[in-house]
Amino acid sequence: MIELNSTSKPSQNALVGAEFAVAEDRRVRSGSEGTHENGRSRALEKFVVTGKGAPTERRTSGFGGALESVIGVDDRERIIETDIQPWRMICALRIHGANGGVGIGTGWLAGPRTVVTAGHCVHHSALAGWADTIQVSAGQDRSDRPFGTITASRFSSVDRWVSNADPDFDVGCIHLDESLGDTVGWFSTASLPPSQLEAHRINISGYPSDRGAGTEQYFHANRILHVSDRRVFYDVDTFGGQSGSPVWIHEEDEAPPLVVAIHAYGTGGTPFDLGITANSAPRIIPEVYDLIESWIEADSPG
Repeated sequence: MIELNSTSKPSQNALVGAEFAVAEDRRVRSGSEGTHENGRSRALEKFVVTGKGAPTERRTSGFGGALESVIGVDDRERIIETDIQPWRMICALRIHGANGGVGIGTGWLAGPRTVVTAGHCVHHSALAGWADTIQVSAGQDRSDRPFGTITASRFSSVDRWVSNADPDFDVGCIHLDESLGDTVGWFSTASLPPSQLEAHRINISGYPSDRGAGTEQYFHANRILHVSDRRVFYDVDTFGGQSGSPVWIHEEDEAPPLVVAIHAYGTGGTPFDLGITANSAPRIIPEVYDLIESWIEADSPG
């Protein structure tokens, strides 16, 4: 049983998270398809995986690293139809630090004005602390920004990330001044018990630095290899820049995408004693779910 608090960039009031005692609690917040015209996504039908099952057979050779990692041969697929659901709910981030540092990352809409990302995308030593501004481009594809770019300057994270850089709580939030999600939609989010996540097939899509320099969206899917109290570990290819990407499942065919974790780490972040080669993400445990709910509520107009 733990208590988490939200820590915000110094112009905001802190938001306090609740404490939960039931680890097997299931909490789900519904998403939205938005008002923008939606077409038929061939990538969704071709690439996205559903339910539980055996892992996809992987080719060997390749490379990995301490950051987000390609495991074996790179099996990521480029998403071109980024103006269609669910790809348009995923945002390319260009991050500017007060010290002049610039980085890239990924975020996803959790509400009309709330973008969830990795904690280190909003607060990091390379930025000298909090980001100064972050440019958010939903569904970007190269120079095409079908929904424009919003520059944000209000951010929040989990106190355990800001004070201790605890990888189990590497979760952040970008607060928008415009209701982008009303147009593009937002993901359903869920805190699911480990028993419902084990061996589940998962999907990850984001904006890596190695392909497209943070302007092209790449996707890969495979099975969860291990679920700990606070993280999920998986054999899914990623690379730097994909931090903050949604880790989502479809519980059954035709079910909406359900985000259960926030991608943040490569193979170097996986404990050696697990005996697996995997990338990983902080889970949306009940305490994190509650913080996300409070961020969405705080961002609601009025």
